[in-house]
Amino acid sequence: MSRSTSVVYLFLFAVIAILLAGCRQDSGSNTAQSRRLAFVTNNASDFWAIARRGTEAADAELADAQVEFRIPSDGTAAEQRRIIDDLLAKGIDGIAISPVDPANQTEMINQVASQALVVTQDSDAPNSQRAVYIGTDNVAAGRQAGQLIKEALPEGGQIVIFVGKLDAQNAKERLQGIKEEIAGTKIEIIDTRTDDADHARAKANAADALVKYTEVDCLVGLWSYNGPAILNAVKEAGKVGKVKIVCFDEEDQTLAGVKEGAILGTVVQQPYEFGYQAIKMMKRILDGDRSGIPPSKQIFVPTLIIKKDNVDEFTRRLNELRGRS
Repeated sequence: MSRSTSVVYLFLFAVIAILLAGCRQDSGSNTAQSRRLAFVTNNASDFWAIARRGTEAADAELADAQVEFRIPSDGTAAEQRRIIDDLLAKGIDGIAISPVDPANQTEMINQVASQALVVTQDSDAPNSQRAVYIGTDNVAAGRQAGQLIKEALPEGGQIVIFVGKLDAQNAKERLQGIKEEIAGTKIEIIDTRTDDADHARAKANAADALVKYTEVDCLVGLWSYNGPAILNAVKEAGKVGKVKIVCFDEEDQTLAGVKEGAILGTVVQQPYEFGYQAIKMMKRILDGDRSGIPPSKQIFVPTLIIKKDNVDEFTRRLNELRGRS
């Protein structure tokens, strides 16, 4: 073989190697493009409409992902399981879930994690094999609610707490934070009532508490729809101003109640960030980059206290996120 012929062969081999490398890169790119992701809520509250906008924003930024947003109609662990089974049957790659009952759903989450990536959001399942939690530091948020309660009752008083399910990790931690903040004061929790995410029952619980505990000083709602339920019950009982209200989240009625002074304050989360960050994080992990997961496996999204003096500005920013004028 002549020297010139050897040079030609070497050149051809180099070209073939480059083409093969490009094919391998294209193949890897195609694999990275087939990410099917889902975001599963724990109930049908309006709170999740804001989280949906976050998932939509992330979806729009990721040309190589498809995102489903799923809402359990009855807010039960059983309905969440049916949704997840359906997603797995479709070949989902990653699921971000707000578990209704973390302790009793841990085994289920572990089973799912053996088939797909699992991230928790809003409510954590810390003993499960979820990759990371993205959401509120609920103990800290509970302390913020406790600060509002102390402001409402500087001399002490009786409070009743309302929530969908006490088994949910966010409910446990918010209640823990409240208890920590009011420890050593003359504030007493005289009852805690659950409603299984039934909005009609939530209002009935508040109305009944007002009748049963005639001397109650403050009603506290831990989940988003509890605020409007309490507000409506207090209004119907003619006790606006007499019974203080402290709640969580940013439902329209809650913010209107804060603006008119019927609700002292609400501790708001950033559900938009839950949706946005959960989708982006799952895509990143599935593509092999786990550097965004901290050692604690928890990514906290800060909470804010909204009162009459800042409710207008917060509402304006919130409406921008919701796409409202």
